[in-house]
Amino acid sequence: MSTDKLKLPSYGGQALIEGVLMRGKYGVAAAYRAPDGSLVIDKEPLTRLYGSKLAKIPFLRGLILLWDGLGLGTRFLTKSANIQSGEDEQIEGTALYLTLAGSLLVAVLLFFVGPAALGRWIQNLSGISALAMNLIEGLIRLIGIILYIWGIGKMKEIERVYAYHGAEHKTINAFEAGVELTPEVVQKFPLEHPRCGTAFLLTLVVISIIVFAMMGSLSPVWHILSRIVLIPVLSMFAYEYIRFTANHMDNPLILWMIKPNLALQSLTTREPSLDMLEVSIASFNAMMEQETVLAGTATQQVQSVTKEAIPEPQQ
Repeated sequence: MSTDKLKLPSYGGQALIEGVLMRGKYGVAAAYRAPDGSLVIDKEPLTRLYGSKLAKIPFLRGLILLWDGLGLGTRFLTKSANIQSGEDEQIEGTALYLTLAGSLLVAVLLFFVGPAALGRWIQNLSGISALAMNLIEGLIRLIGIILYIWGIGKMKEIERVYAYHGAEHKTINAFEAGVELTPEVVQKFPLEHPRCGTAFLLTLVVISIIVFAMMGSLSPVWHILSRIVLIPVLSMFAYEYIRFTANHMDNPLILWMIKPNLALQSLTTREPSLDMLEVSIASFNAMMEQETVLAGTATQQVQSVTKEAIPEPQQ
C-alpha cells in the first residue's frame, strides 16, 4: 500500500500485556507473545460507528471515538492478560463499560477533582487571587500526571508494556516511511509518534489549565463541578488539536508546537527488543490484511447499494 494516500489518523495502536493492538479504518488486530513463546493473532472488524456520519463531525467525533476506543482497548488489554494467565475471563457489554466508567471516575477524581480541591485549599490559606489559584491547580495536575506516569513506569510489568508501546510507535513510523517491516529495519526508527495517547493527555492538561484559568472565581461547588463537566468538551478540543498537528507535520511551526508532546513520550516508551518488534509487526500486518478484506467488502456493499438505487431502463 502506498503511504502517499495514508490518512494519518487511520492507523494507530496500543501496547498490551506482552502484545500490541493495531487499529485501521475498517478493522483491528492484536498480536500477543504467549508464555510458550509462540505468537497469537487476534483480529476483528471495527464497529460501524467508525465509518458513521457521527465519526466525521468535527469535535463530536473526538468524544465518540475516544470513548469507543477506550472500550476497545480495555477489552483487548483483558485478552492479553488472559493469555498470560491462562484464564478465559472476558469483559463484554455492561461489565466492560462499568469497568471503563469506574476507571475514568478514579482518573477524574485523582487528576481533576483532587488538584481543584488542593488549589482551593491553598487559596484559603494564602489568600491568593483566583487566577493564581487556577494556575497552581493546573501545575499540580500537570506534575501529578507526569509523576504518575514516571512512577508506574518503574514497575517491571509496566516497563515491558512501555517497551511494547515503543515497538508500536516504531512500526507505524517505519510503515509511514515506506520501508520494509522487519525487526532489524523497524528498530532504527524513533520511539515518538505525534498521534500518541500520551500526546493527547498532555494536550488535554494544557488546554484545561488555559480554560480553567480564564474562568476566574467560582463558588466552591461550581469550582469542583466545572472540572468534571468540562472534561468531555476539553477532550474534544484536544482530539482536534492532535488530529490537526498530525496532518500538518510538514509545517515547521507545528513541529515546534508538538515538541513537548514528543518529549513526554520518553516517559511512556522504552526501547523494544527484536522479539517485541516481531510482535508489533505481526499485529500491523494482520491489521493490514484485515483492512484489505474489509475494504473490499465495503466496496462491494457500496456498489450493491448504488446498483439498487439506479432504476432499470424501461423496455
